[in-house]
This record gives sequence, C-alpha cells and structure tokens, in this order.
Amino acid sequence: MPLRGIRELSLPGVKLAELERFVDERGLFHELLRSDWQELLEGDAIVQANLSVTYPGVVRAWHRHLRGQVDYFFVVGGSAKVCAFDEASRHLVEVVLSWERPQILRVPGVYWHGFKALGNEPAYIVYFVNKLYDYRTPDEERRPWNDPAVIPEVINGRRDDPRCGKPWDWFYPPHR
Repeated sequence: MPLRGIRELSLPGVKLAELERFVDERGLFHELLRSDWQELLEGDAIVQANLSVTYPGVVRAWHRHLRGQVDYFFVVGGSAKVCAFDEASRHLVEVVLSWERPQILRVPGVYWHGFKALGNEPAYIVYFVNKLYDYRTPDEERRPWNDPAVIPEVINGRRDDPRCGKPWDWFYPPHR
C-alpha cells in the first residue's frame, strides 16, 4: 500500500509521511517503513531499528550525525515533540508525533535534533537509521538540551512565531 501523503517540511530533507492504518474487530495494522517508499527514503537503506522509551516531560536533545546518518521516527505509544535545527540558517522544524495519528518523520542527521515526551505517559519511539551504530567511534555530536545558543530565527517556515529570536524553550506553553 502506498503512503497516504508525504510532504517536505521547511528544512531540506525533513519529511513527514502519513501512514495508512487498517482497523477491524481484531485490532489494527499498519506498515512502518518499506524499501519501496523511495519518495520518503531518498535512496536510504535502513540497517538498524531502535526503541526509545522516554518518561513524561523528559527532553532528549540535542545531537546530530555528521557522517550521513538519517533517522526515521515513529511513535508507537504516547506523544512526542520532535525538533530539527539547522545551525547555519537558524531554521527549526517542530513536529508533534502521536500514537493517535500514524506518521513517520525523516530527519537528516546533519541537523541538530531531539525530542520531548508530551502528556502524562511515556513516549515510545521506534526509530530506524540508515547507518549502523559504531560503538568505537559513534557518529554523534552532542550539546545540552537547554543550550542557549540554539536560537531559531525561523520556526516551521515562519519568522513571526513568538519563539523566534530567543533561546529554544522545550517547555514553552502551547498556544491556545
């Protein structure tokens, strides 16, 4: 079954795909990732799958991969705010992924990225990568989750977001 919808977000290579969910009296089923979804994969071959369980309110950020790793995030339980930040352009993409709406998010590792577990339950995130983790020389660069140098000038393609021009605040209250 093809993807229901795929769109490139405001950073090149960051894509969000809607997944088809099939529900009947037995439960539900959906595909998470297929090698023939080349519009999403852009030639990547998935070589490893990981599970992250993050407690409510915890932030896991920031890190990036400079040797070509691409991450594909899918929430299997709970909800998470996932962000990718391009240091050169000062552009940030913010996406909320939830078990309620099956989506897979593609994030090229060159962008600083991370996530925060939302709500009152843990966020269960399965993520796929196109490079094996190298235990001896990991392709991972880190900075603190609350690094004051992460100052987006553009958020999701907008310069008028009230959070622009300020250090990124993972705990900024949602708009009502």
